[in-house]
Amino acid sequence: MATETLAKRFHVSGRVQGVGFRYFAERVALRLGVAGYVKNLPDGRVEVYALCSAAQLNALRGELRRGPMLARVDRVDESEAEALAKYAGSFTIETEY
Repeated sequence: MATETLAKRFHVSGRVQGVGFRYFAERVALRLGVAGYVKNLPDGRVEVYALCSAAQLNALRGELRRGPMLARVDRVDESEAEALAKYAGSFTIETEY
């Protein structure tokens, strides 16, 4: 049975820029086998776009709520996203807003 690929966008709020959050998210995504990207937003949040299975999403969600040691995660907002083929198969740190 094939596993359904889901696409979600997470917006992480709190002290999440300048604390290694993007590198943390990249390590977690690579460990979990999640495709997509992470980037800082101009409003101080971090966006994580994820393409993966429901089980991988649950694991990723938990890690994003925890964050790296120096971060303080206040909120993790989640929304449905379009599955973008260009992000399938890899996870990257995006540098542009």
